[in-house]
Amino acid sequence: MGFWYILLLLIGISFLVIGALKKEVSLATKMVIILFVLGVFFIVGSLFMLMPGSDEIISELLELN
Repeated sequence: MGFWYILLLLIGISFLVIGALKKEVSLATKMVIILFVLGVFFIVGSLFMLMPGSDEIISELLELN
């Protein structure tokens, strides 16, 4: 499962890099904002899932006891 978390982290970082390199103003601006938000979301999500004990938190949130 760690593979998928690292994959999310790498996708998030790549979205941030792509978003940071795009400098146009029209439709590209909207894409930059979307890529930036998705990149931050993927990075935070993957770092949270890599933390010890995160499986217990997720199982409690989804009521999988």
